[in-house]
Amino acid sequence: MPATGAGSEPGAAVSKAARAAHAHDRAQGSAAGRREGGVDVLIVSLGSTAGLRAADAELADSLRRVGASVALLSAAPPRGVRTLALTDLAWALAARRAARAGLAEHRPRAIVYSSTTSALLWPAPGAIRFDAPSAGNRPGRHGLWQRPLERRRLSQAPLLLPWSEGGLGEAPPVARTGGDRALVLPVPVEPSGPPAPVRDIAAIAYAANPLKKGLDRVLSAWARVRRSNEQLYVAGASSAELARAGISLPNVGVTVTGSLAPADYRALLRRARVFVCAPRREDYGLAQLEALADGCQLVTTPAPGPYAALPLARALDPRLVSDDLSACLRTALDDAGRGYAARAFLALAPFGRAEVDRLAAERLLPMLLTSRLF
Repeated sequence: MPATGAGSEPGAAVSKAARAAHAHDRAQGSAAGRREGGVDVLIVSLGSTAGLRAADAELADSLRRVGASVALLSAAPPRGVRTLALTDLAWALAARRAARAGLAEHRPRAIVYSSTTSALLWPAPGAIRFDAPSAGNRPGRHGLWQRPLERRRLSQAPLLLPWSEGGLGEAPPVARTGGDRALVLPVPVEPSGPPAPVRDIAAIAYAANPLKKGLDRVLSAWARVRRSNEQLYVAGASSAELARAGISLPNVGVTVTGSLAPADYRALLRRARVFVCAPRREDYGLAQLEALADGCQLVTTPAPGPYAALPLARALDPRLVSDDLSACLRTALDDAGRGYAARAFLALAPFGRAEVDRLAAERLLPMLLTSRLF
């Protein structure tokens, strides 16, 4: 996986494709495409999770590297409400306010809404970027109003940008028609730095939304197989947050870090031998991909959802993917597969910044700048 930092210069092919995209747009002579003083792309980010915020920042950086001007606006977090349906409504209203402000201030040539919730009440059509649709992750009453409106927005959007083929596959049929209207665009994942000289952390788990991530199952498996000198680090949630979720922590063998700055969290990954998870559903698996990029073995149970990291984990070492999480953990700690980190590095090439920049230059930017905004 070629490592290109956020500030690196795009390659010659990328720059050539970006210039071609701009030249093509100028040749169209579109008045809407030449708003003097406006930006090329406005990204309206829901920003409701750390993963979404990181993904949207990566998309903005990629577009900038290939020559586009970008404005990235995040919805202001609404106050907490009791149900998922009301939570989505509050976030959709916040995203609409952000989009209106962005349209007035930046006069963009194209809009990208991230994710589907941010597009539900859009003030103007735009591309929709998503890890998973409400059709997949809002079953029953949880998606009573979101699913039908989502179908309408997905049919109206000039461009769909799923994170994975699995995410597109979960979308309603209307989103999978039209061929050229969908572009699978992964979230870029790169190593965060050199591995630690000694991987002194036996295992690490990420526990934001702990029940969905299956932390209770991870802790149960850890208690069965842990040896006295081994520690499981739990990041992404505090002990108080875990208690409110009804998750009990053992007295020994587990270190809870709470929420960490991204650089601090990735530094822990570079010290860990194993990343372990047991998700009840996985919309993408960004935390798992980051762990692979930083040299961890990935131990996981199978899970419904797009879960882009799951086929990689199976291909790297099928012994580490099973509902028998205890056995997988012990195997990873006692009998690591030869060359696992090097093979993971190669397997992550399609998720590298160089590949995403290529897609942004050759396909995404031309599609955005020639799409009809209004």
